[in-house]
Amino acid sequence: MSPRRIPALAITADVVAVVVFAAVGRMNHAQPDDLLGLLATAAPFLVGLVAVWATPIVRANPVGIRGALVVWAGTVVLGLALRAAFTERLPLSFAVVTAVSLAVLMLGWRGLSALVALRARQRALR
Repeated sequence: MSPRRIPALAITADVVAVVVFAAVGRMNHAQPDDLLGLLATAAPFLVGLVAVWATPIVRANPVGIRGALVVWAGTVVLGLALRAAFTERLPLSFAVVTAVSLAVLMLGWRGLSALVALRARQRALR
């Protein structure tokens, strides 16, 4: 794969992770499944994601451990801060579920990607 395609694929995977997080959360709380509602739920976290992706650490190596942790932590912190600013409340349980869910989704795809790359390198050496 071309090294130039990696950031585009990585940010796409991160956006999908945030949208999946928002969709699952809306389903678990029996909220309507309309597109505008989904976007409203995901918006603070998508804004956080875009802000974090603008940092040199993430752009330099978006799939590395350091970049992955910055993307995850930044998305969680900025997203929760924006959500709290608009809703004027932030239950601790929501913050914990958000952090864990986005860790599984955002760090998870990176872990799987690293595992696939490792397996491909091992096969190439045989």
